[in-house]
Amino acid sequence: MAITMTDAALSHVSKFLENRGKGAGIRVAVRTTGCSGMGYVLEFADDVEADDEVFEVSGVRIIVDPKSLIYLDGTELDFVKEGLNEGFKFSNPNARSECGCGESFSV
Repeated sequence: MAITMTDAALSHVSKFLENRGKGAGIRVAVRTTGCSGMGYVLEFADDVEADDEVFEVSGVRIIVDPKSLIYLDGTELDFVKEGLNEGFKFSNPNARSECGCGESFSV
């Protein structure tokens, strides 16, 4: 089981964590939402819960709760710039389909 980050995502997250000045890492989760059923949640984490899984990539900790890990195992987090837009992109091998806007997925 693992969640990974590209160099671009790692650089972006590292800068934000450094500027924030505190935190245990970033939390990646899945919530029921969107037109395809499930959506990604990415937020700063100040604490690690006892049942969380923690993956470390070059000093940055990715924290995932066990219920979300079922849907996120093998996912790679990337940070992309496309024209004037920039943001995180999830490459999830568990997603069977995604909505047109890419905000939600189904398994």
